[in-house]
Amino acid sequence: MFVRNELGAIATIQLLAVIFSLASMFWAPVGEAIAWLLLVIFAKVALLELCRRFVATPRAEIDVKVWRRRLIMAELIGGLVWAGFALVGRGTLDSASHVFIFASLIVVLAIRMTFASTVMPILYVGTIPMTIAVVVRLLALGHPFYWAMASMAVGVHVYFVFLAKGLNSTAVAMLEFRAEKDALIGELEKEKAISDEGRRRAEAANVAKSRFLATMSHELRTPLNAILGFSEVMKAEILGPMQNTTYKEYAGNIHDSGRHLLHLINEILDLSRIEAGRYELNEEAARLNDIAEDCHRLLKLRAESKGLNIVLDLEEGLPQIWVDERAIRQICLNLLSNALKFTPKGGTITVRVARSPSGGQMVSVKDTGPGIPKEEIPKVMQAFGQGSLAHQTAEGGTGLGLPIVQNLVELHGGTFELLSELRKGTEALVELPRKRVLQAMPPLQPLGRERHGAPRAFVGEATPAPSSDGMRRRPRLRIDG
Repeated sequence: MFVRNELGAIATIQLLAVIFSLASMFWAPVGEAIAWLLLVIFAKVALLELCRRFVATPRAEIDVKVWRRRLIMAELIGGLVWAGFALVGRGTLDSASHVFIFASLIVVLAIRMTFASTVMPILYVGTIPMTIAVVVRLLALGHPFYWAMASMAVGVHVYFVFLAKGLNSTAVAMLEFRAEKDALIGELEKEKAISDEGRRRAEAANVAKSRFLATMSHELRTPLNAILGFSEVMKAEILGPMQNTTYKEYAGNIHDSGRHLLHLINEILDLSRIEAGRYELNEEAARLNDIAEDCHRLLKLRAESKGLNIVLDLEEGLPQIWVDERAIRQICLNLLSNALKFTPKGGTITVRVARSPSGGQMVSVKDTGPGIPKEEIPKVMQAFGQGSLAHQTAEGGTGLGLPIVQNLVELHGGTFELLSELRKGTEALVELPRKRVLQAMPPLQPLGRERHGAPRAFVGEATPAPSSDGMRRRPRLRIDG
């Protein structure tokens, strides 16, 4: 800091010495004033050259004690030269010269306190010689007024030393804080590097896990299809009746267990593709009401066998929405299957499709099951996670349904929320954004007038084309005229 201060104010001391030298010519010989000025410039140049060498030396090669001694010696030479200013024109009786020398001492003390307070020994050797010289000159005049000025010079020097110690303490504290900050930054960078490495390893492990699950699930499906096929043949007695009914029951159990295992493998495959970012949406125009009704039909018999009532609350007149119909169907089936699992006999499940407040469309599946404690909701949203109370009372499951739903909804840019109250039921709320809702096109205007009974020409008019079974298919582009 001392070296930086000196190099940052190269011309300050030289300019001050020039002013003092010119002023001393009013009471001292010109030769003495010029000689003293040259000595000051020489001493300052030597100090500055030493400072430049210090800056140019590599940090690893710097011996602090050696350089401190060099700087102190250079400053001592400068202090002795400045003390020589009190000897310039010492034989004069002009009182103004003595007052000017006293004022010069105060100025030099103030400047050196500003530049050299970071290293107190340098401050001492740079200012004490001049103070001693000024005091000796004033005392030698033998007048009480000058004695008073001499005592004031000593007092001023002590006061500036006190101020310099305060600045030195502040500089040391600042350096300590900077060192602590640098240490903290170093620790943060180290911890960040460790964290990045851990995250990289976790991501690699997650990708490896997803690949392993996808590979194993694919390999398991091949023998499982054979098990399902042969068990279904045995269960249906296609090749002939079974004499033992127990074997037929066993074949049914094998088929049911195989279907459950196939469902689990399919869910693992879906989750693996989603986590690996390889699940691609096959988007098309669809109606949420139609999808909800299809899912209701698929699970209606299962609900009736458990004594459950499914209520459809479908808002009329909803426009089509641009989605992956298979993914939306899987979302509805997963939510309905969960509600069927966790709703006791005699309960009610409400499926609601309506416009959302944001202008999109929403699907809500609400049951009267045991509910989920609020602290367990994050757990059930994780893969293979299940709530404690629901796990005890439900039929059981894989714990993959809700994570798959959440990921499929996020792929569509929507939001998924699970609202639950213990012993009062659970509501799963899926909201698709407004940008996916297809808006009806306004009727197009004709290009020209009708002529000779010819049909009017429309550009890009979309009309539904009837099929052979009388059903309306998707609009096809028709250009007339």
